Amino acid sequence: MTGFKCFTELVQSLPATVPFVGPEEQERKRGEPFLARLGANESGFGPSPAVIEALAKEAPDIWKYGDSQNFDLRTALADHLGVDYANLMVGEGVDGLLGLAVRMVVSPGTPVVTSLGAYPTFNYHVAGFGGRLVTVPYREDREDLDGLLEAVLREDAPLVYLSNPDNPMGSWWEGGKVLGLADSLPETTMLVLDEAYCEFAPQGALPAIDSLLARPNVIRMRTFSKAYGLAGMRIGYAIGAPETIRTFDKIRNHFGMSRLSLVAAEAALKDQDYLRGVVADVSSARDRIAEIASASGLKALPSATNFVAIDCGRDGPFARAVLDALVYRGVFVRMPGVAPLDRCIRVSAAPAPELDAFARLLPAALDEAATRVG
Repeated sequence: MTGFKCFTELVQSLPATVPFVGPEEQERKRGEPFLARLGANESGFGPSPAVIEALAKEAPDIWKYGDSQNFDLRTALADHLGVDYANLMVGEGVDGLLGLAVRMVVSPGTPVVTSLGAYPTFNYHVAGFGGRLVTVPYREDREDLDGLLEAVLREDAPLVYLSNPDNPMGSWWEGGKVLGLADSLPETTMLVLDEAYCEFAPQGALPAIDSLLARPNVIRMRTFSKAYGLAGMRIGYAIGAPETIRTFDKIRNHFGMSRLSLVAAEAALKDQDYLRGVVADVSSARDRIAEIASASGLKALPSATNFVAIDCGRDGPFARAVLDALVYRGVFVRMPGVAPLDRCIRVSAAPAPELDAFARLLPAALDEAATRVG
């Protein structure tokens, strides 16, 4: 037997793809752990101590499935955000929710609009359901709202993706501009608004929470992976009109959330004092990253996230050489995948010891890159 013959034509046509090569896989290849884990935009500041306490208390009950309706967390989120329970859906991180949103809309050949160089996991889901990606280049290191709208209208696209604040550049649009895009979209186009980094956004960067609730063609997505320090728990949530949120129930994995994830998220949400401390720590770390970059003659771009894009001053091959040299020295970072964004490396905010390692090893990495690339 040479292999199973009855996979769909679509699945057979797709390459084996991993949107991101994880740090653990890279550590296995290196044969040792990284000194500094600065590439995945996790929170090295960790979760609230209240989360650890809640997990320990819940651990004896992990023989039970999680609540299929995620009722307690959805209720807590509704109270926190000032929305109704019916406006919320919980899922396996933003990545899982993105897959469900794409599944709702995309059939083979469906045009889907996104920015060239934006979050690749969204593209992965679109390809998995046979969609046709229509990409719009960034403009001045920000997603081009006018260009996205133009592409939607030109292609009659039923789905468009925007992250605000943005990954991988850390840039952002004011909330009024995002509302303007939503106002301009046809009623037949779904806007997926990825707000994974919302807790770090400056004042005014996010549309008011109630400003988009009445629009059945807008889904906002947020996560506990970043500011709340729960990336390993895989938990995110979608905010939208009740009729749109109910659609998730047709296709989601109703027992996809573990009891521990739900308990951890609820405990994290309650500890807003700790969250504010993390946001302050991230702001300080961004300033430190900018100082490290400047000391080596590089430029840090303004960021509304928990990472900083550093302009290496040349082109993609040079930035890749810098990244490779850092990884070789034990500093895990990432970089955007397409020009002209790929002139940058992306460095996550982290506690001082990891940034100290980055500061210590960056000059040698730059020297090696200059020697290799010329």
